[in-house]
Amino acid sequence: MVNTNYSALPLTSPAIELQSSQPPTKSGAGANGVHAKKLTKQDSFLGEVEDDAADSTGGEHDELPLIGADGPAGPPEGSGVSGAVFNLATSIIGAGIMALPATMKVLGVAVGLVSILVMGVLSEVTIELLVRFSARCRALSYGELVHRALGRPASVVAQMCVIINNAGILVVYLIIIGDVMSGSLKHAGVVDQLVGHDGEWDNRRLLILFVLVVFLAPLCALERIESLSLSSAASVALAIVFVAVSCIIAAVKLVEGKISAPRMGPDFSSRAAMLDLLVVIPIMTNAFICHFNVQPIYNELKEKTPRNMYNVGRISTVLCVIVYALTAVSGYLLFGDDTESDVLTNFDKDLGIRFSSVLNYIVRIGYIVHLVLVFPVVHFSLRQTVDALVFGESAPHSRKKMLLLTAVLLALIYLGSTMIPNIWMAFKFTGATTGLALGFMFPALVALRLDKEGLECLGHGERILAIGMLGLAIVVSVVGVAGNVYSLRSKSG
Repeated sequence: MVNTNYSALPLTSPAIELQSSQPPTKSGAGANGVHAKKLTKQDSFLGEVEDDAADSTGGEHDELPLIGADGPAGPPEGSGVSGAVFNLATSIIGAGIMALPATMKVLGVAVGLVSILVMGVLSEVTIELLVRFSARCRALSYGELVHRALGRPASVVAQMCVIINNAGILVVYLIIIGDVMSGSLKHAGVVDQLVGHDGEWDNRRLLILFVLVVFLAPLCALERIESLSLSSAASVALAIVFVAVSCIIAAVKLVEGKISAPRMGPDFSSRAAMLDLLVVIPIMTNAFICHFNVQPIYNELKEKTPRNMYNVGRISTVLCVIVYALTAVSGYLLFGDDTESDVLTNFDKDLGIRFSSVLNYIVRIGYIVHLVLVFPVVHFSLRQTVDALVFGESAPHSRKKMLLLTAVLLALIYLGSTMIPNIWMAFKFTGATTGLALGFMFPALVALRLDKEGLECLGHGERILAIGMLGLAIVVSVVGVAGNVYSLRSKSG
């Protein structure tokens, strides 16, 4: 039973917590009037949030939001840890996996593997930061957390970053689907190889539109991210199939002596190689960005505790680091310096082993299905953020409004896919700007600001780590943007 001294706000209220009818006590309020409890010094980025002492409610779920996204706290229907892992891993493993062999070509195998591991660890740290402070601030979205910590202007910037980042990712998905199905000037498409060049099926824009309307739109029309757990599980399975097939092919060719020794470090032999070095780290950073979906996935957990969400983040990160490392190495070993920015397009030729054509079809078609299943998970946060930015956090829910937003967003994403030439171009700019902001800058700023305002969540080492991540993200962003601009000027010149 809820204590009678409290009265529940309407579910549309932006203050998602119970308000006391009695005067506030001295237990403290954090920044922006957010009620919060002091955290123990034992708390860390990898530890669970614990209260100093049990309060009068005395339950084991003190750290849960008293009112969630769908109603009063209790045993809500939602996803378990496994379903949440699939949704978060799906948010990570998308188009980024296709660009990693090309980044390995730039960095070399040894440096590339270390970079993947470091980015994975830092991404996990920031995910746990978001979970800890979201639980304390009762924030139900990325933008709301930034709003409560840094104010409305910063929240608007964060929401714009989510919109640009997610829209860019979805555009990349459609570009890959078009590249693989219809082909390009240098590579044959699946449709060309299966049915020939005759007819409208060879039209790239028509193929993308067909997939968008028939397959993507119905999945994007779903209202809850928890509804996508099964499709997310299937998408992760398909990504693992892709990795397994790539590794088997690379292992067979390596045993047969058909693969030359890979480069272990970066190539400094040309200006073009140096320019690629400036932008490759932001591209790799973008491959781990899933932070916009942390709060929605946390909100729909059956047992909504930071410990459970920490486990979700750790399992997802370990899975993605393994998948990314195997994909990057096997793809680079297979194609060497001929590795394309989208490695899927390389699977259109004879691989030099038995059943090569069959394996090519399995890899390409399987990954297209994977992207179709990933698309609605990323779209969910995009639509949620646009809704909050345009209509406000407290606007009443409407099925018609949700469907209209979905239709408009899909139309704009389709238009973008017809204008951007390749995924490398898209990843270079989003990785150096919105990707770094969402994955590292805002989580570090939120932690440092709320710690300064009195939550005292951070130990000395954690505070240094947060400052270091913020500084590193700013440096990498500036260097990445400068490298992108210089690269474009060099090509236009």
